[in-house]
Parts: sequence; C-alpha cells; structure tokens
Amino acid sequence: MRILTVNVGTFEPSEHTGAPGGRTGIGKKPVDAPVRVSAPGPKGVGGSGLAGDAIGDLRHHGGDTQAVYAYAREDLDRWERELDRELPNGLFGENLTTEGLDINEALIGERWRIGEHLLLEVCSVRIPCRTFQGKLGETGWIKRFTQAARPGAYLRVLEPGDVQASDTVRVEHRPAHRVTVNLLFRALLTESERLPEILEAGNALDPEARERALKHLG
Repeated sequence: MRILTVNVGTFEPSEHTGAPGGRTGIGKKPVDAPVRVSAPGPKGVGGSGLAGDAIGDLRHHGGDTQAVYAYAREDLDRWERELDRELPNGLFGENLTTEGLDINEALIGERWRIGEHLLLEVCSVRIPCRTFQGKLGETGWIKRFTQAARPGAYLRVLEPGDVQASDTVRVEHRPAHRVTVNLLFRALLTESERLPEILEAGNALDPEARERALKHLG
C-alpha cells in the first residue's frame, strides 16, 4: 500500500461554484517535492491540511475533518473504463492518490501511518457537488457517482508530517465496529434508514454525520 502521487491545487475560476469570488481549488495536480501536512483548524476557518493546497469554498470544504482527501487509483481506473476517457491523478480533487488500498472498505476511525511521521485517521466521505460535476463535464455525474458508492475518504491529521509520492501506507489501528466508508456514504445519501448504524463509529465520526444520525433517531 503506497501513495502514488501527492496532489495540490491552485485557485481557478468556475461557473459551477457558489464560493465567494467564484473560485475553486478542485483541480489538483501531482507535485514532486514533499508536502507538509498538518491539522488546518475548524471547518469554515481552516482550509486544506496540505501546505499550498487551495480550498475555494470554506463553508463546505476543508477544516480538520476534511483535512486530506484520498482516492484510490484502482477506482480511477474503473471510472476510466466506464467513462472511456483518461482520468489523471488529482482530477477528482484528491490530495492523495493511493495504490493497493481499498479505501471504500476502510473503517471510520482507521488510522494510517504514512511514511515516518504522518498519522491520519479516516473520518468522513466525499459528497459529490455541482463543482465536481462541472470540473468533469459529465452530464448526470452527481447521480452516477452517488450510485457507484465509491467516494474515497476524508482524513483528519492526528500527527503532522511530510508526505510524498512512493511513501508507504500502514494501517496502525482498525476499530472493532463495522462502519466503513462505503456504509457511511450510503447512509448519508441513499439509505437513510442506516443512519443509526454509523453511530457505532463513536468519536471518530465526523460531527456533522453524527448530528444527522441523531436527528434521524428523533
């Protein structure tokens, strides 16, 4: 299990975002040098956990529970076959493109040691938005991405450190519950009756997801 590329974005104009100034940082590209990763601060204030990475809309993206976005190259390859087009690393807005790691079956609260010092914890999922659809230029992309339920994972930073391409990924901790990235995504978007199940993830769960689950319970 390893990091194929580390991807960062710069601001670019987009007609598909509601962010102030009409700018987005979704279009990320691989970088050659190591990148510092640290907790960016609360959502709405903190941006990306990666130094130099742009976040256009702090209302909905970035912050401690969305500090790092990881997506598997294997899932990008699957989408390439389905869409019949090339999908370079970073196009989905992911900071880390991984190899050999089944991200969608990772557990909420699972901890990944990347390289020597960086420790990340799986805590949330990517929700497809209008900006994402506009970037890909695929009609009906939000619905298609949702139905596939291969969202990739957002991670919080537990121990800061540098990350670079070819770094190994080791799972240091795997919780005893059954709340996977895939289950959390489906509970939030297509199977609301499963929202109570995600509470098994405890404190590792994104607070916004916990609030949704508790509200569903009544």
